[in-house]
Amino acid sequence: MPNATNYCVWYKGRISGMLTRMERLDIRVHPSILAGDFGRLSEEAKRLQDAGADAIHVDIMDGHFVPNLTLGPRALGAIRRSTTLFLDVHLMIYNPFDYVEAFIQEGADQITFHFEATEDVEDTLAFIRKCGKKAGLAFRPETSFSMVPKYLYQCDMILLMTVSPGFGGQKFMPEVLEKIRLAREYCDRHAVRKGGIVADAALHSTALPPFDIQVDGGINPETARACVQAGANVLVSGNYLFHQKSLTEGVRCLRDCL
Repeated sequence: MPNATNYCVWYKGRISGMLTRMERLDIRVHPSILAGDFGRLSEEAKRLQDAGADAIHVDIMDGHFVPNLTLGPRALGAIRRSTTLFLDVHLMIYNPFDYVEAFIQEGADQITFHFEATEDVEDTLAFIRKCGKKAGLAFRPETSFSMVPKYLYQCDMILLMTVSPGFGGQKFMPEVLEKIRLAREYCDRHAVRKGGIVADAALHSTALPPFDIQVDGGINPETARACVQAGANVLVSGNYLFHQKSLTEGVRCLRDCL
């Protein structure tokens, strides 16, 4: 097995009845700018880029779907003008379809919204992709895993919340680990690869990268390790990273979580 400096984990997966194999799963770190200084968003975005983050996670809350109220499209635009990093926008708002265009116009590269926030899940996923952006679907900790598989084929990523959405600094919920395992096992068993594409076993399915499973909430090196071992490969972290003396070292520690 590779050592931790390779920033990846090898896991065993069975795909469409094929022989079990070892497959590389790259780990990406998306710091949540929600934990940064709201009065210096541009500077914080630059700091995250300099620290080697893979993307910036931007939490958008409306005060209704979740009790907190945070940033809007114009604030996202300020972040966009300050960095070339991929902007991973997490909408914790009702009626997300109505806001997709506004956030894309301000520079979103990926929009993730909540399964629980709309009755138009499939239309919203399709619309985000039609706009040429990546689409993600988030699930609260209490939402049954049975709601997940249907949408794996229609999105680029799922986000399994490891805290209740709406506030930073909450304690990690270990019961979500089983949902992560189930999601990765389902993707392996049904050959669901990156972007929701079903791989052709005859063409060697590992030619396509694994499907992206993101976790968000209470992520530090210890909880990141548990999530990665369960099958997650995209780590969102806010308070842990922004409380480190060195953001660069914090990002490295998360990638090096195994």
